[in-house]
Amino acid sequence: MSLKNTSDRVVGVIGAGSFGSAIANILSAKSKVLIYTRDEEKAEVIRTTKESKGHVFNDNVAPTTDLEYLANTCEIIFPIVASSGFRDMMQNLSPFLHPYHILIHGTKGLDYKMPFADNVDFSFSRENVHTMSEVIKDESVVVRVGCLAGPNLAREMADEQPAATVVASHFDEVIKVGQQLLRNNRFQVYGNNDLIGIELAGVLKNIIAIASGALSGLGLGENAKGLLISRGMVEMIYLGEALGGNMKAFVGLAGIGDLVATCNSPLSRNFSVGFRLAKGETLDQILGSMEEVAEGINTVKIAKKLAEFHNVKAPITQTLYKVLYENLTVEEGLAYLMKYPFNVDIAFI
Repeated sequence: MSLKNTSDRVVGVIGAGSFGSAIANILSAKSKVLIYTRDEEKAEVIRTTKESKGHVFNDNVAPTTDLEYLANTCEIIFPIVASSGFRDMMQNLSPFLHPYHILIHGTKGLDYKMPFADNVDFSFSRENVHTMSEVIKDESVVVRVGCLAGPNLAREMADEQPAATVVASHFDEVIKVGQQLLRNNRFQVYGNNDLIGIELAGVLKNIIAIASGALSGLGLGENAKGLLISRGMVEMIYLGEALGGNMKAFVGLAGIGDLVATCNSPLSRNFSVGFRLAKGETLDQILGSMEEVAEGINTVKIAKKLAEFHNVKAPITQTLYKVLYENLTVEEGLAYLMKYPFNVDIAFI
């Protein structure tokens, strides 16, 4: 697929949150962009002010509240909405999609089909949990699917600071399209064919980012954070491989790169959740004040159950679950992890 005449191409973005707005802004340097929001008031604000979530758009960006219009206008679509609403969004979009569409999502979360309640006993296996690329294929006729993952803090992207991402897909054509549309002199775009591995890397690092925020909230230093990040990476690889990813996905930009960025930045929503927990706020208080979703909160719940089902040791995930949902304090969680019997540094190479 050639993108030489990108100025005539209209690219779609679904979701006008921080990251969706950042991607729309980058795309608009080369292409006309339709950005979808369900909120007519928000669409009007974008239309009149050319701004969203701190991102200033040029005239190439136009808002829409009509999914059918977006799908009929755009062959390439970037869905970037919270995982909790992703399947519903795809069900609404699906009637207007065709096999010629390309979808490259930017959502770092997981979807589950079964009723989710702590007092309900059911088989919680990988078969019941889906990445967003799997949801796209579940709900539509689209074949050419990809994802974005990497150290992509939206605030820094809005400030045009140097950054990079990975476009992952089983299709080289999708990777090439993503690179041509997004790459510029301040935004590097790499490719990877391990779609599931890259998705899982982006998802699982959010757990470690919450834990890192908690360490910072306790006022602990870089030694503690280095310990957490290294053990967190090991845990991500063990769990990621059990869920169908390849280790190589976790040691690249979408794994280590994203992990380091989100474990060290208050700009990360997940980091902020952990920080605020350590400062004494409850999860309900934190959730009630957040404008956008911290995907790691729900990921902790899903990953904990998956680790148990697949018999994977995931002490950070399991301890964080107790902090979030079983009233364990951050200090008690840290004390438990410091006593956990890690006898081998790594055993997967």
